[in-house]
Amino acid sequence: MALLITRVAPEWVDYNGHMNDAEYARVFSLSVEALMARIGLDEAGREKERYTLYTLETHLCYRREVHEDQTLEVEVTLLDRDAKRLHVFFEMRDNQGNLLATSEQMLMGMATAADGARPAPFPESVDRAISELPVAPMDAWPELAGRRIGLPPKR
Repeated sequence: MALLITRVAPEWVDYNGHMNDAEYARVFSLSVEALMARIGLDEAGREKERYTLYTLETHLCYRREVHEDQTLEVEVTLLDRDAKRLHVFFEMRDNQGNLLATSEQMLMGMATAADGARPAPFPESVDRAISELPVAPMDAWPELAGRRIGLPPKR
C-alpha cells in the first residue's frame, strides 16, 4: 500500500525535460509528512502529543528519470528503530512498479515546548502505530539500503 501518491508538477521539470534532482527530495519530504500522519503525528497529533519528527540524515539514490505528469508512488519500510529514532527506507515507483529513486533516512522524535524541541521517546500511541509499519529484518534489507557513497576501490 502506497504511503504517498502524487504527480510530477510542471514546475518540478528542469531544462533536461525531467524532474529536477531537488524535487525528488521534495517528494521524499512529503513522504515523511505522510509517514507522520500514518503514525498519528499529523497536525492535530503533533499538537496533542506536543511531539514531532526531525530528519537527521538522508541518502537519496536516483535510479530512473521521471517526467512531467508522471504518477509517483512512495512506500516506506522500517529498517530499525529505538525509543526515539526511526531508520526508514522509502522507495519511489511509477505506476508500473519501476523503481525511480530511494531515500534512506534517520528520523528523530522530538518533544516540542515553548522553549524549543528536544529528543524524546515516542509517545505511547505513536509507538504503537510505528509497530504496525512494514519492517525489513536486518538480513533482508532492500538491496539499496545501507549503502555508503564513495568511489570503488582502485585495483
